Amino acid sequence: MPISPSPHTSVTDRDALAATTAGRRPRVTIARGATPWFVPTLATAAVTTALTRRSGKWALAAVPACALGAGMLWFFRDPEREIGTGRVISPADGVVQSIDAWPDGRTRVAVFMSPLNVHVNRAPLPGTVTSVEHVPGGFVPAFNKDSDQNERVVWHFDTELGDIEMVQIAGAVARRIVPYVDAGTKVEQGERIGLIRFGSRVDTYLPAGVEVGVEVGQKTTAGVTRLDRD
Repeated sequence: MPISPSPHTSVTDRDALAATTAGRRPRVTIARGATPWFVPTLATAAVTTALTRRSGKWALAAVPACALGAGMLWFFRDPEREIGTGRVISPADGVVQSIDAWPDGRTRVAVFMSPLNVHVNRAPLPGTVTSVEHVPGGFVPAFNKDSDQNERVVWHFDTELGDIEMVQIAGAVARRIVPYVDAGTKVEQGERIGLIRFGSRVDTYLPAGVEVGVEVGQKTTAGVTRLDRD
């Protein structure tokens, strides 16, 4: 049966859906919000490479500039995804760092994102974004227990499971979180909602009564890996 995109699905997510239904390999784009980082790097690489034609000495600058530019393109890749199934799916690529029972009955699933992971985060459930709150804080490594007090963006979604909280946490390297949507926006499950530059951590709070379907140390893929189980 053909799959029809929702009217609230973003253009890039619609493209991914079209590629999937057509049997083509999904394309890889550059993440929104990455331009301030990779454009100057690529420009420097292009200029220094061009200058090597005048003098071979410029290769001393061109080689590291090109390597850094390639690294930036890799860091900020944004591959299309065939969205997984399940009530709650992972909003982040990475590894499950911890699973903690919360006093109010919820369960926090923390996913650590390394600099090698895709940095684009996706909506864990379909629903309406009810709030997007930026909270100032520190920048200790995301795997440190004190990272709960880091710079972060706290999301709340009104979903069929009730209020769902998700937190993007900056780390020692990731010092900029870029939300893609505002409060009041309706999102589809797996839709892109924001970016943490150079990785860090994303916490998802499963409601009371929802059983965790992942384990500590398990790898996750944003928009694909199911966090709960029946």
